Amino acid sequence: MALNFPNQSRSYDATRRAVRFWGHDSAMEASFFVNEDALKRIQPDMRFDEAGFLVAFDLNRDLIYATAAKVYARGRKGSYDLIPADF
Repeated sequence: MALNFPNQSRSYDATRRAVRFWGHDSAMEASFFVNEDALKRIQPDMRFDEAGFLVAFDLNRDLIYATAAKVYARGRKGSYDLIPADF
């Protein structure tokens, strides 16, 4: 089964300076973090606050999910960080 994203939830993690979201591969859940710099790369005009990061995520959800699937395919682990070079 391929990685999918049935849970539309996302949250801002101030400690990691990233938006966290979850993907599922069959019964396995994986955490993903797209960091502020990556969001800035894909949405240069975003606001630099929690609301701005979440809006940037929502506006680019398809691209972020596609990128997350590629990063996930590189090797399975507990959580995955999406960085600017991934986009």
